[in-house]
Amino acid sequence: MIKVCAFSGHRNLKGLDLDYNLLDRVIYNLIKTGAENFLCGMAMGFDLAAAQSVLQFRKKYKISLTACIPCANQSDTFSESAKLFYSEILSACDKVITLAPEYFSGCMHERDRYMVNNCDTLVCFLRRRYGGTFYTVNYAKKLGKKIIEL
Repeated sequence: MIKVCAFSGHRNLKGLDLDYNLLDRVIYNLIKTGAENFLCGMAMGFDLAAAQSVLQFRKKYKISLTACIPCANQSDTFSESAKLFYSEILSACDKVITLAPEYFSGCMHERDRYMVNNCDTLVCFLRRRYGGTFYTVNYAKKLGKKIIEL
């Protein structure tokens, strides 16, 4: 049974074909089949879209959202509007796990490995065969995790 799900997807969604209704349906089906906790890496783009969806379902279902932050200063380089959106999502999370006090080369991969190591299922939005999401999906495959690709 699936209890914990993690998300991984591209930061820049511009020009990509993310179907937000499909994302909602996948999360709904996961909840209906026993998912209780959702892990979010809190990156702009897909991560925060998934978190926003989970928070909508949390109004009706007994589920939780855990922010898995790679470093305490993750949002420092975000635009002001992005920082505001990030802060709203972060403050709505049930739990926050910060993996490093400050940014270092490799902290994003460390966050991704943490989420994969602690989930049953990885929900991903992968359109490029390089980068963080590609790395995370391959890591999940190596560990034999269930992967739902949107």
